[in-house]
Amino acid sequence: MLDIKSKIREIQDFPKEGINFKDITTLLKDKDAFKYVVDEMAKQLQDLNIDIIVGPEARGFIMGTPIAYKIGAGFVPVRKPNKLPADTLSYVYDLEYGTDSIEIHKDAIQKGQRVAIVDDLLATGGTVLATTKLIEELGGEVVSINFLMVLSFLDGKELLKNYRVESLLEY
Repeated sequence: MLDIKSKIREIQDFPKEGINFKDITTLLKDKDAFKYVVDEMAKQLQDLNIDIIVGPEARGFIMGTPIAYKIGAGFVPVRKPNKLPADTLSYVYDLEYGTDSIEIHKDAIQKGQRVAIVDDLLATGGTVLATTKLIEELGGEVVSINFLMVLSFLDGKELLKNYRVESLLEY
């Protein structure tokens, strides 16, 4: 077993004071660590008959695409507003101070498709919960939500308690 925590760089006070940012670029550039993480996350999904991996912008693209390839699933991006070219479905969700919004193509998920959401980090869970709402509105079934790491002190898992949530690391 590879010590993947040692491959993640921590940046103090980024993007603002008091935040201890978990930088995965140091893990991604290490070919052995990146392969290990993709393989381990794919193992969590291999027996779930996943049709589509959904990756929220932007690190969900990085993590989700190779895992989709590895398990033989399609990949669908969820993006910030006005980034997708075709007809979209939007979901507005609350932040600590204000709101945010994400979008998915209306034809991205078909009714009954089995979907896994893959991202690098679970913090408060707002973006991922919004992603589940988009998938479900399109008729997809959220089978699993998988993260490289979870910041357990932020209670994002509690927000996602109605879903299967897996991670390789907890902080």
